[in-house]
Amino acid sequence: MVDKAAHILLVGVGGFLGSVARYLVALWMAPITAVFPFATLTVNLLGSFLIGFISELALSTSLISPSTRIFLVTGFCGGFTTFSSYMIEHSALLRDGEHLYAALYLFGSLIGGFIALYLGIISARWMAG
Repeated sequence: MVDKAAHILLVGVGGFLGSVARYLVALWMAPITAVFPFATLTVNLLGSFLIGFISELALSTSLISPSTRIFLVTGFCGGFTTFSSYMIEHSALLRDGEHLYAALYLFGSLIGGFIALYLGIISARWMAG
């Protein structure tokens, strides 16, 4: 039970830090997000990269312990990435008739997310040697 309690705490602290980081990115990018949700796209792409990078290092090396992986992937990245924000922003673009932006956001998030994920995996493999 101690491991579960510790993991819950790690997820909670990581989620808190990830959420704060997401909010700071949103504040930083606020001047350019009036028409297109660049901040959400940025955190989702960066989060995809980090999840790929951290997961690959955790699976293929001993550089990242299971507890650290839980803290970083489930906690931090879970709090940092924003699928629910993505969904509401995408629906707002559609509602407002911004079909081109909606399509760019959809494909940019999906394709960019996969690319970022695999870049994270490749980077981790390169780093691990």
